[in-house]
Amino acid sequence: MSKIKFTRKWLSLPYAVFMILFVVIPLVLILGYAFTDAEGNFTFRNLASLFGSASNVNTILVSFIIGAANTVICLLIGYPVAYFLAHREIKMPTAIVLLFVMPMWINFVLRTAATRDLLYWIGLNGGEHPYLCTMIGMVYNYLPFVILPLYTTMTKLDYSQIEASSDLGARPLQTFVQVILPMTAPGIVSAATMVFMPTMSSYVISDVMGERKLSLIGNSIQLYFDQGLWHMGSIVAVVMLLLIAVGMFATKNVQKEDDVRGTML
Repeated sequence: MSKIKFTRKWLSLPYAVFMILFVVIPLVLILGYAFTDAEGNFTFRNLASLFGSASNVNTILVSFIIGAANTVICLLIGYPVAYFLAHREIKMPTAIVLLFVMPMWINFVLRTAATRDLLYWIGLNGGEHPYLCTMIGMVYNYLPFVILPLYTTMTKLDYSQIEASSDLGARPLQTFVQVILPMTAPGIVSAATMVFMPTMSSYVISDVMGERKLSLIGNSIQLYFDQGLWHMGSIVAVVMLLLIAVGMFATKNVQKEDDVRGTML
């Protein structure tokens, strides 16, 4: 009887089991609920009900707008911060980056509740300003997810190209648009991906910061599941998965390392 030879491939077995139990099987269940009715018959009625409801369409649009706004704001704040930290003359940049990451070590719900209480203290509350308070909470929670990939990309910048651009008479704005921005494109795409979709699917921040007066796609999924409407909750989750898949497919070429010289994600 031949003995089973142990190879390094066996080390991937726990990961494969984990993926099957907690990714593949749940996705199959979600797809099954999304395209079946209460009797288990295949149907597209759930999809029609989702887009046939004005409230659901409004929730999707609001989620898209908030996701886009949060992504843009985080990029506008995070890009110059990451560039400053990645500059060669900055001492101990890793320690400074750690200061942005440290709040992420605190429990997500506690961190969001503390932000809400801070806004209360300065005179803002989600009951009167749900959109503003929610956006502040979103930016605070997702800003580190922009700074980290941008910082990683910018530490690999080819400064010889930047210096050559200046030597050839390019203005600072021209150097930024034609040299720096293309080299940091993979980091921008990675950061936007890490912020946009999680923002749309978030429900804790909108519930806590907006005091349940603002509903995103994540809130809809939670509400449907809490009410036992598994089929409608699943179809909303499938739509979210499709949006994520489309976003990843549209940006896959930009994120390739060899597309931009001198960058590494």
